[in-house]
Amino acid sequence: MSTGELLSIEPLELKFPFELRKQIACRLQLSNKTDNPVAFKVKTTNPKKYCVRPNTGVVLPRSTCDVVVTMQAQKEAPPDMQCRDKFLLQSVKANDGATAKDITAGMFNKEAGHVVEECKLRVVYDSPRQPPSPVREVSEEGSPPRGSDNGHANAAEFAAAARAFSKGLEAQDKSYEAKALISKLTAEKNTAIQQNNKLRQELELLKRSSRKSSGGVSFMVVVLIGLLGIIMGYIMKKS
Repeated sequence: MSTGELLSIEPLELKFPFELRKQIACRLQLSNKTDNPVAFKVKTTNPKKYCVRPNTGVVLPRSTCDVVVTMQAQKEAPPDMQCRDKFLLQSVKANDGATAKDITAGMFNKEAGHVVEECKLRVVYDSPRQPPSPVREVSEEGSPPRGSDNGHANAAEFAAAARAFSKGLEAQDKSYEAKALISKLTAEKNTAIQQNNKLRQELELLKRSSRKSSGGVSFMVVVLIGLLGIIMGYIMKKS
């Protein structure tokens, strides 16, 4: 924490948990230690790389103000994770009732006789946290961990269950196909039986009519008898 006469600044290092292709933000807290408004301005040696909001402002007497510094997404990591970027925070007493719109560059000009406090801030990159690696158990004799055997056993059980499930599905599909085929054959058989019964009835009628008209058998009767034989043969094949 900075212990200047105007502002207390915390922290004095801007720490960024560095990650490639990701914007990262860091927060500063400015505390006004006086009974007067204090104007501030934040500068950096690499303005294209960082976004500071707000970069200028007024901290009211005995109050605080937060400043957010956002590092733009980086495509490459710096060598050894070292950063040479610097920030400079300037502060100066402001008039009562002053706002951010009243801040000018001349207020921070030392040559004009203004008393300007300055605080330099470093930039530090932290490596991203790595997930803890699993701890492998090793027996006293140096045998493989028991968890490994359990993993192989679980994998084998899973594979066996998958094969059984697949076979069950195949058997179920075959059962459905067989049922569908049986239903189709049954329907065809019933249709053939109905046609056979109808032909029998027509044959009986023809026989009766032929007996009344003549003692011989007509050509139509012979045709019907042939059709009846064909249908019966078809039924026997399907059965």
